Amino acid sequence: MDARAEVRDFLVSRRAKITPGEVGLTSYGIRRVPGLRREEVATLAGVSVDYYNRMERGDLTGVSDGVLDAIAGALRLDEAERMHLADLARASRAPHARGRRTPTRSTVRPSAEWIIEAMTGAAAFIVNNRQDILAANHLGRALFAPMFESGAPANMARFTYLDPRAREFFADWDRTAKECVAGLRAQAGHDPFDRDLSDLVGELSTRSPEFAALWASHNVRLHRKMEKRFNHPIVGELALRYERLEIAGDAGIEIFAYVAEPGSVSAETFPLLGNWTMDAPPDTSRAHRSAADHLGNP
Repeated sequence: MDARAEVRDFLVSRRAKITPGEVGLTSYGIRRVPGLRREEVATLAGVSVDYYNRMERGDLTGVSDGVLDAIAGALRLDEAERMHLADLARASRAPHARGRRTPTRSTVRPSAEWIIEAMTGAAAFIVNNRQDILAANHLGRALFAPMFESGAPANMARFTYLDPRAREFFADWDRTAKECVAGLRAQAGHDPFDRDLSDLVGELSTRSPEFAALWASHNVRLHRKMEKRFNHPIVGELALRYERLEIAGDAGIEIFAYVAEPGSVSAETFPLLGNWTMDAPPDTSRAHRSAADHLGNP
């Protein structure tokens, strides 16, 4: 992925989403494309048209944080979109940015795995920035059994878009699919030179028209906490809350933990997954080894 192209496409996509009336402007003449014109964005941000045109070509050299904030305000960017624009700006300004390629993290410290093993009441996973599952506790493997049983290295995006069972497993597949793409898009903005992430996006874009269409939308969003509903093949319907926890010192690695709200119907059925796997406790390092093998790491 090219950092300047990402800047250009993101700004164009955000400009297309806003009508003149939404920002207090009067529309004159026939508009050949939806949304604001470049000169309108420039006026709203208080910069020259030539200056904004240079930005929209992906050239953010010398653009101050204040100007980026003004552009974000003119385009009515939300918090996630502002962070994404800032990430794109840093990437495009990086020395020798073109041609720089960074690998995806595919290993975790043993202590991180011990932590998720100790979370006996939660389905817990260790995930990298391209949504590979590097490790999972036994309840996590039981919850996402269809993904772990697929035979392929466990990857949330690949499962969501390429495994037919995902559409039944996720009670709201459309929302999950959009969140999945938005998360990958945000990571691509943070590091557009991540070779493994680029390879995954290329694979999914080629094999899934739905992914390709959503990827082209350039939508990003923050996922701090959320409820997700499942149709589990063993225990039926589940509504679970999840949290994302960063692992200090391990950039690009997070813990995802799914729990049931106390007193809910899911709180009664969720623990049954743990009982179901008690006779054959899963090997939590298997996903870790599979992901490492898939990425060509020792």
